[in-house]
Amino acid sequence: MDTARTDSTLSPRLLARAPHRLMFFIGASNVLLAMAWWAAWLASTRWQWFLVPQPNPYAGWLHAFVMQYQVLPSFFFGFLLTTFPRWMGLPDIPRWRYLPVGAGMFGGQLATLLGAFGWKHGILVGAVLTLVGWGAGLVALGPLLLRENGRTWHARSCFAALCLGLAGLLAWLALLLGASPLYALASIKIGTFGLLLPVFVTVAHRMFPFFAGNNVPGYKAWRPLWLLGVFWGLTLAHLALELVHGYRWLWAPDLGLLALTATLLWRWWPRGSRNGLLVTLFVGLAWLPIAFALYCLQSVAYLETGVFWLGRAPAHALFIGFFGSVLISMVTRVTQGHSGRPLKMPAAAWFAFIAIQLVAVVRIAAELAPDPMACMAIAAVGWLLAFTPWVLRIGRIYLSPRADGKPG
Repeated sequence: MDTARTDSTLSPRLLARAPHRLMFFIGASNVLLAMAWWAAWLASTRWQWFLVPQPNPYAGWLHAFVMQYQVLPSFFFGFLLTTFPRWMGLPDIPRWRYLPVGAGMFGGQLATLLGAFGWKHGILVGAVLTLVGWGAGLVALGPLLLRENGRTWHARSCFAALCLGLAGLLAWLALLLGASPLYALASIKIGTFGLLLPVFVTVAHRMFPFFAGNNVPGYKAWRPLWLLGVFWGLTLAHLALELVHGYRWLWAPDLGLLALTATLLWRWWPRGSRNGLLVTLFVGLAWLPIAFALYCLQSVAYLETGVFWLGRAPAHALFIGFFGSVLISMVTRVTQGHSGRPLKMPAAAWFAFIAIQLVAVVRIAAELAPDPMACMAIAAVGWLLAFTPWVLRIGRIYLSPRADGKPG
């Protein structure tokens, strides 16, 4: 009954009803577009079955930029434009403030990918459009921090990460305008440790124990604010060492991050829960200590040998394992709740979540495989297969009225 009603009332106009509808639809579309290009480029480079041009800047850098500054931030802005007013007890953000965010972020990625396929000015145009959308998002969110009574530290933490993301975006733009390739390194590292990781960990700190407390009888939510302070200190130390090429000493902040994230996993785990939406959040969280264990091994090995033996394995444990898993679980939860549907994992979400665990393992193993490029291409295709049914399902939901008939 719900499906029939949904199919008969699909309308793009419904995307403008709420920021999460618009930005999650854009993010979901971008997830597939970005990985389709990357899978095609990897397969073309490895097997030469067809021609996909080598973009300028280098494809690996462009892949990192698209995923870190266009795909995942679309979801960030959708979530934060919705939750900032609720965290602070303020009115919802009006439509005219969030529509430019969506236009900039979606237009930016389309132009960037057209540039990757050969449009001469596409990558530069994409960066500028992304900058416009990003700026619109900061302008929409920033004044709320000044208007609230009191201080919502989770909002301030997320906003600080978005400001660091702006710095990384400007570094990328400088690269495109002729600056040193070191600006590409700075942009990529800021994207990981200044933007993505802080936003994910901040949202986890606020929401994960809250969700567990609502589901598990007797659960005691443990989320002291000093944890956020310690986390920020450690991740900024890691970022600073990356930017000055202090790779021999990365083990120090990474060991701290390993201890911190392992502690969070132990203290927050919802023991006894069989709620799929809840358990998948914490399975995703389990990738954090795994990632930092790999980062520690990488740094110690470099200290001894001067070689990055694990390559990009630690980064992809973080990107695919943690970011990918939590993205599926968290977006599914928000989508189910805000569309008037039961808070449970549908089949498409289960498929995506389980498949992305396998994709993460394949991509990590690719660094030590005899044919790494082939494994990377397989992992990219696996990402597409994992996400496609999930994206199609949630995309239709964003184009449909709420199942319970309520506004939003």
